[in-house]
Amino acid sequence: MNDQVRDPREVIREEMLMQGRILQVLRDGPKTVPEIAAAIDYPAHEVMFWLMGMRKYGRVVETGEVTDEGYYKYRAV
Repeated sequence: MNDQVRDPREVIREEMLMQGRILQVLRDGPKTVPEIAAAIDYPAHEVMFWLMGMRKYGRVVETGEVTDEGYYKYRAV
């Protein structure tokens, strides 16, 4: 996984493209941010940014499940 810190403008620019990739990963069932990040090979902090945007606009929701590590799981709406 790439842990390089990119300019936030680059991350924002990719938001629409990444939504499709994230939704594809969530087709297999609810996942945590680290699980999604590993599946699409992007840093977790960038995935969190995109996921929160998707949550804000009703594309994903929290399942209420919390892992032993303290991560929430998200599923596609």
